[in-house]
Amino acid sequence: MAHSLSAQKRVRQNEKERARNKWRMIRMREAIKAYLEKIAHGTATEAQEAFSAAASVIDKSASKGIIHKNQASRRKSRLHAKLKTKQKA
Repeated sequence: MAHSLSAQKRVRQNEKERARNKWRMIRMREAIKAYLEKIAHGTATEAQEAFSAAASVIDKSASKGIIHKNQASRRKSRLHAKLKTKQKA
């Protein structure tokens, strides 16, 4: 356990930040799942709207440092590829 006041404060800050990061990751996963659900069972326009929402959440996660910017780009690229196959069908 931390003994100094500054170390105790750092522990409190780390706990809050960890909870915030976890919330952002969960929010990102939920947006991706909603998008994949629209790809599987929705129309192309619904899928496009869900993609925009998911891409926005992914970009926000990358800007906050939750995921790396290259990982965000890779995730969006893979999701967009699924959207293109949905639009062709």
